[in-house]
Amino acid sequence: MNPHILQKSSNETIFTSLATIAGAGLLTALALAILLIGVGPVHAEPKPPCTEDAMIVFDASGSMAGNLDQGIATLKPRIDEVRSALAEILPTVARLRRVGLITYGPGPAQQCNVKLDLKPTVNAASVILRTLDDLTPAGRTPLTSAVAEAADVLDYRKRPGVIVVVTDGEETCGALPCDLGKKMHAAAEQLTVHIIGFRMKDFSWTGENSILDAKCLAEENNGLYISTDNKDDLVAALKATLECPMTSENSAPR
Repeated sequence: MNPHILQKSSNETIFTSLATIAGAGLLTALALAILLIGVGPVHAEPKPPCTEDAMIVFDASGSMAGNLDQGIATLKPRIDEVRSALAEILPTVARLRRVGLITYGPGPAQQCNVKLDLKPTVNAASVILRTLDDLTPAGRTPLTSAVAEAADVLDYRKRPGVIVVVTDGEETCGALPCDLGKKMHAAAEQLTVHIIGFRMKDFSWTGENSILDAKCLAEENNGLYISTDNKDDLVAALKATLECPMTSENSAPR
């Protein structure tokens, strides 16, 4: 056989083999690209909503002994209305997230008493409800210091958390709720503070600070001030803030 013909045949075979390999590589690359396009970017599993630790700050001051109409002692004191509302929603909430409790009011007469009853705990409904049942309303309204302590319990500078305050009156211990709200907003990782005000329309206990201060505390920390007049209102507000926290329209992205 002519050696030139043999050489040409060998070269053609080599080129054909290389082309086949290159073509296979190109097809593989194209198949991989199509696969990746179909799959899309890989994301971590999203965290279930509304599972951050929560603290309930419960007003058990002297005014909570009053009834819904005149604030005087009756068979249906305000504190019983709030207990009843919490009993409806807390068992469900406690299955979704860890919940803790701070109470203020009871203790030495006319003092600004704040007590940490329970740090955020799994399935805490029964413990919290028993604690609330044992309370006798007394004392003043140290709302600001109670919220500050709840935030510290949540380790709010490093972790997200939710505080829900249930109160029938303004701060009466000389602190400034709005100032606290601004300080916490500046330092918090992701803190939400909701305040549920339980009172009749056009009726307010005498406080050292305007109710606007309490609203400011909530709005500075991604929360709402919700005014309630009866048990049904309380249940709705507690569901909204504890089961899945609402966000204030006045809160700017941080």
